[in-house]
Amino acid sequence: QDETIYMKTIAIDIQPQRTYSELCPLELPIAGAIDIVKELNHQASLADYRVLVKDSHAPNDLQLRKLSQPDLSSSINKSHAVIGTEGFQLLPGLPNTTDYNFLVHLGTEPDIHCCGACFHDMAENMSTGLIEWLKSKNTSRIIIGGLPLDYTLQCTVRQLCWHGDWEVLVNLGASRGFNQEDCDKAIRNMQKGGARIIHSANQISHHHVSTNTMSTLDMPALAS
Repeated sequence: QDETIYMKTIAIDIQPQRTYSELCPLELPIAGAIDIVKELNHQASLADYRVLVKDSHAPNDLQLRKLSQPDLSSSINKSHAVIGTEGFQLLPGLPNTTDYNFLVHLGTEPDIHCCGACFHDMAENMSTGLIEWLKSKNTSRIIIGGLPLDYTLQCTVRQLCWHGDWEVLVNLGASRGFNQEDCDKAIRNMQKGGARIIHSANQISHHHVSTNTMSTLDMPALAS
């Protein structure tokens, strides 16, 4: 009997929602956000499972957040990703939410502030279940992209690097951020945390790996 344990590749889409795109200019638009869809779909085609992380807020969420967090950052001090609005919807060209294999909602509790997709709180005491789910799937590689690169994506990547022994690949072609300087800093932080940076899913060579076989990655040298 073949007892080979096949490890899995997981693609994670971080907040690929209209609230962060030009489709919702009064919310938190990021230049080029719509362009990440093709790369997100490409990286998902190389994975065994696909995870969706959604920014999810109630209609009165901003007012409640201001009361519980008076020092709320001005960068997120706008109503956005309100459940039931266009901003909450996924970018055009992505699958339906029900077509994903695992779903994480962030921001549903107005008095609890979170940064990454692995925990509901900044102290990392309340798990979203993502790490546990990844481990249950024998994950060996994670391919991740989404919005914003310089905030939720960066935080999620650093959490994933810290709490698992899987390989984490950050696809810049599937990611955009608010500020280029902050994005450059985020990329350096993610690399220091153990993530590997790629510019396109074309750089990934995909196949199942057993517990005795390492995965392969065609990685060109990155410019310093």
